Amino acid sequence: MAVAATPPQASAAGGDDRFVARLLHWFDQHGRHDLPWQHPRTPYRVWLSEIMLQQTQVATVIPYFLKFLQHFPTLPDLAAAENDAVMAQWAGLGYYARARNLHAAAKRCVDAHGGELPRDFDALHALPGIGRSTAGAILSQAWNDPFAILDGNVKRVLTRYHGIEGFPGLPAVERPLWTLAEAHVAHVPAGRMADYTQAQMDLGATLCTRSRPACVICPLQEHCVARRDGRTAELPTAKPGKVLPEREAMALWLHDGHGRVLLQKRPETGIWASLWTLPQADSGMALQAWFDANLDGALEDAEELPVLQHTFSHYRLHLQVLRTRVDGLKHAHPMLRWVAAEDLPALGLPAPIRKLLQAR
Repeated sequence: MAVAATPPQASAAGGDDRFVARLLHWFDQHGRHDLPWQHPRTPYRVWLSEIMLQQTQVATVIPYFLKFLQHFPTLPDLAAAENDAVMAQWAGLGYYARARNLHAAAKRCVDAHGGELPRDFDALHALPGIGRSTAGAILSQAWNDPFAILDGNVKRVLTRYHGIEGFPGLPAVERPLWTLAEAHVAHVPAGRMADYTQAQMDLGATLCTRSRPACVICPLQEHCVARRDGRTAELPTAKPGKVLPEREAMALWLHDGHGRVLLQKRPETGIWASLWTLPQADSGMALQAWFDANLDGALEDAEELPVLQHTFSHYRLHLQVLRTRVDGLKHAHPMLRWVAAEDLPALGLPAPIRKLLQAR
């Protein structure tokens, strides 16, 4: 891996082993040693946990991780599964592109790597959904190979410890952070990379938190620039704020005489990609046109439900749902399906839509 030049403000602390030694000593006593993906710590389980943990907390991930493994205990099992089955087990965890990439990567591993994750950085990095940090996390935890990681927790620890200015999501700031991360890895004792990788994540998640970090019990406090200068609230530098745009849409909750609900499969790209959800349109006119093309009946007497609000990473959606009974479809459509209530758990549904249907 290419390494950027070490910035002046980072050189003093990046070249010795105080950071690593104290962090590992703390981890041995206070780190998390009983996470389900640690026992056993196989490449497949490590990979699955790393993907699930992206932008998601450990407590949320654990039940999903265990349930997912019940259905897909091995990488070949995941590769052989139908898309709907995979999405059904991911539904509710959010950021669904992770599940699609996970499934695609498993298929590629079967096709190109004998049904196993490759123990090679470039080969791992080339798989869908595996970035530089995730590849490093897999190699370091599954095989104890000396690769750095740079997830959100590690960025926070390094920016505070070394006093690095600037939003760490920017390439100009991320490059020196990678340099520091790799400099520390050079001091990790043989056989302890898995522990060291977990230790960094644990410190950021439990002590060096976003707000009110527990500096008084932090093993790194003596040489932490942010603590020394009273800047823990300022570092890491916050992302420049922006107001989320608001969008409105309409959806149809259609049920037939058997109590089944009509679901539509979303396209393979875009919001809620490949999930089953209520038929949706951006306007009442477009929704009416879709209804007229596919169903007999009228929407004039449809019940207006309270507006459903859901916040995505880049906009906030206000979804007006209309509910009514219809007799049936005018014609069969591969992306439309009548689903009985007892069959809903087997399909991948967006969490807010699943919650809405379960509340009926």
